[in-house]
Amino acid sequence: MQQNPPSWGLDRIDQRNLPLDSKYTYATTASHQGFDFVDNDTNADDGYGHGTHVAATIAGSQYGVAKGAQLYPVRVLGSDGSGTTAGVIAGVNWITANAKKPAVANASLGGGVSTALDTAVRNSIAAGVTWAVAAGNSNANASTSSPARVAEAITVAAADKTDTRASFSNYGAGVDLFAPGVGITSAWNTNDTATYTGNGTSFASPHVAGAAALYLATHTTATAAQVAQALISASTPNLVKNPGSGSPNRTLYVAP
Repeated sequence: MQQNPPSWGLDRIDQRNLPLDSKYTYATTASHQGFDFVDNDTNADDGYGHGTHVAATIAGSQYGVAKGAQLYPVRVLGSDGSGTTAGVIAGVNWITANAKKPAVANASLGGGVSTALDTAVRNSIAAGVTWAVAAGNSNANASTSSPARVAEAITVAAADKTDTRASFSNYGAGVDLFAPGVGITSAWNTNDTATYTGNGTSFASPHVAGAAALYLATHTTATAAQVAQALISASTPNLVKNPGSGSPNRTLYVAP
């Protein structure tokens, strides 16, 4: 058990209802060499900070949901946070080819509709990788963004501390779960003790990726569809205020 977890997101996901109890109870089952498609080498250091924040929310020793998961960084965006669809697809394909199963991938990124990117993610899921993806931050239907619109992925919208959909969060029938995504504190890339508190579905999605990793730790042969269904079945219904048209009103829950 982690007392007074440094992120309210951890405190929120292990209890069904408010108020928060200042504890995060987790099972211990927690960086390896990945690949950098920006510089085309194996030194996938984060020059932006966003990836560090996301990775630490998935499996960091302080801020992580699945503190025992093993991380493999795949860098597809530059130090300004931008990149190409081709670079993202290359990263997805690397994950598909190199994943050590059971495996979870997190995509805290997105853009306009890309059939090629959607296909790459679908192929990865078919190959046995569970994907958690950010719904997007445009206050629009998630079906307008890739890879958020991939039905086989777990698409994650953002909620705040009051269980209200974040004003920026995408929504719609393509969303699978809500998770904490406003005022989320996690690690940052500037030094070993740096932190950053930010908002975004990018910061909601890794909570779900961590939950998926925890599930796979004890259900090692589960398919991506089975992982998604397990998380959806375990989620808490009808908590989110103003979930957005068509959104399933389900909030991530990680049983202690």
